[in-house]
Amino acid sequence: MQIRSAEFITSGRGLADCPEWELPEFALIGRSNVGKSSLINLLANKKLLAKVSSVPGKTRQLNFFRMNGAWSLVDLPGYGYSKTAKTEKFDFNELVGDYLEQRENLHHVFVLIDSRLPPQQIDLDFIAWLGGVGASFTLIFTKEDKQSAAKTQATVTAFQASIPPGLRCSPTVVTTSSLTSTGRNEILRRIEEML
Repeated sequence: MQIRSAEFITSGRGLADCPEWELPEFALIGRSNVGKSSLINLLANKKLLAKVSSVPGKTRQLNFFRMNGAWSLVDLPGYGYSKTAKTEKFDFNELVGDYLEQRENLHHVFVLIDSRLPPQQIDLDFIAWLGGVGASFTLIFTKEDKQSAAKTQATVTAFQASIPPGLRCSPTVVTTSSLTSTGRNEILRRIEEML
């Protein structure tokens, strides 16, 4: 798939703020600072489309990006950032839950995992929840360029072994690097297949 156009459309704090369109939506979510904005920029081939911050927890709304005028990437607030006020953090979780459970345009969820870390319980809990609501998802292991390929593969293997046995599907895995563009074509190919 060739990306001919990519544009930021709007942000929203609830389902009522989502665009009223028929475009298929592909959501990106993960722990704060896992690289969602970098991945959006990589997929769009536009360095400044999504704002990249070194401070975790900056995404606090649903951010919609229209791609090729035909489908959308949706940047969801990250989970697990403890410095966010408890009431605000709850609102983010409720916002994400409402979107993932109720948004009819949602086609697929890309769950981003930091490839440098051992399996994190919060990630495992989240994909168990996704499986419970029947959401279709892919695991995206980010920041592959920060370590050897062997270490990344060891992380992927350990994470897959830690996935709850009751999960109804065996999610596809893609490793990525915003620096080397690793994984970009594979993700775009998956999106194209789902469209």
